[in-house]
Amino acid sequence: MGRGFRYVARMSNTTSFGYLIPTARKVSPLRQRMIEDMTVRNFAPNTQQSYLGQVGLFARHFGKSPEQLGPEDIRTYQIYLAQERKVSVGTRIVAVSALRFLYAVTLKRDWTVPLIPGPKKDHRLPVILSPQEVLEVLQAAPSFPHHVIFSTMYGTGMRVSEAVHLRADNIDSQRMMIRIELSKGHKDRDVQLSPKLLELLRCYWRKVRPGEWMFPGQNPHQPLSREAVGDAVVQASRRAGLTKHTTPHSMRHAYAVHLLEAGTDIRKIQLLLGHRSLSTTARYLRLATTTVCATTSPLDLLPLPIVDPKS
Repeated sequence: MGRGFRYVARMSNTTSFGYLIPTARKVSPLRQRMIEDMTVRNFAPNTQQSYLGQVGLFARHFGKSPEQLGPEDIRTYQIYLAQERKVSVGTRIVAVSALRFLYAVTLKRDWTVPLIPGPKKDHRLPVILSPQEVLEVLQAAPSFPHHVIFSTMYGTGMRVSEAVHLRADNIDSQRMMIRIELSKGHKDRDVQLSPKLLELLRCYWRKVRPGEWMFPGQNPHQPLSREAVGDAVVQASRRAGLTKHTTPHSMRHAYAVHLLEAGTDIRKIQLLLGHRSLSTTARYLRLATTTVCATTSPLDLLPLPIVDPKS
């Protein structure tokens, strides 16, 4: 790794939401300044870790400090990511954002944005599970705690990062709501607590008796990791015999689309999902059967009998 951007750390401290914060034994001045620049701007811990990781990979690729690298090196690295590594567009967008921040904010280079172009984002529609497929995944969960966290994500539309950081005192059984604290965009929001989910959570509480976190990891003082939930969803999907690509976020997508198909107003769904823009929520209109299948195909209007070619 480039000598100007490295550190050796103990992962010991955490934020109030369980994110690991490195207690550094040795941090380069450049890395430390970038951490401070992100901290004063209140960047989320995940964003900070992603940016530091991407800048570290960039420095390691050239074996130099980013201070010694310029626009041509960045261009060479972008070609390397796209053509040789063939990393996803999403990963390349994060790398561009991290490098723009490093050079524009921390290193104060005035050429940053024009000379670090970002890739055009692919606009792919997510895969949607039917209610029956969701049921099959829930029933195929590897363990009861996994069944409960899957049900929580589907029943509330929580992101996996929100579900794993759920605490008992976030659950308000009197008002039948769950408070999600400082979610994406540093915003709190409330989601509904259905009677069935409340009953399931109470059963889980009696059986597991979790401590600080509703869904603790192997270390009871730390929440279950998002990666562990992802692995469990993949395992459940395989056990259920699904051929669709399924991730924890599939539960959130299914929640939104199934609410739309049930006639829920899209603005209410926007609030429940915590979307800043209605346009983000509106993409689910293109996935709901009530929208896509609401019209009659012109093929069905033709007086054309279906003939079996074998007959």
